Amino acid sequence: MNDILQRLDRLRTKLQDDDFLHGRGLGNEVNISIFCYEPEDEMVVRHFVAQTVADSSVKCNLIERNLYRIFLSICEDEGIMDEIAGIEAEDGRDYMLENLQRTADNKMFVQKMQYDNHKIGDVLLLTGIGEVYPFMRVHALLEAIQPEFSDIPVVVMYPGKFDGRNLKLFNRFEPNSYYRAFNII
Repeated sequence: MNDILQRLDRLRTKLQDDDFLHGRGLGNEVNISIFCYEPEDEMVVRHFVAQTVADSSVKCNLIERNLYRIFLSICEDEGIMDEIAGIEAEDGRDYMLENLQRTADNKMFVQKMQYDNHKIGDVLLLTGIGEVYPFMRVHALLEAIQPEFSDIPVVVMYPGKFDGRNLKLFNRFEPNSYYRAFNII
């Protein structure tokens, strides 16, 4: 438990660092960072995020976007929330999943994350990665985010491992390649 608390303290410090907020030292790379943690630390991470977002003494403007809540919002907007269980029962899980992924695609997620007037000091904090699986895969979403959020840092709170090239959700699923991000801590 101490390890995750120490790492979260270091993350809090990093989020307020001027070089991080301005994207300095990245060699023209996009400012996307991954904070990996053990899946069993999920509740500690959620508590940290809630406290940090609400803390007015934090030097940056954290814009939290929970991908699972975004997914539910897309389903509500499309008027399909009440139909999902019936589709799965009638046509099977794979059919339901394929249709949901087509309905709630990367473009729709990015639209829901967008906000007006990005400014220096903003940090887009993506949460709910494990909750939204398998409906959304973060490696694919990060590709879609790059052009829309290239002016501010993006931090992904990731329950799993990232080796600098592959994301492995929950430390056990087949890794997905994404090479443009950095481990933040």
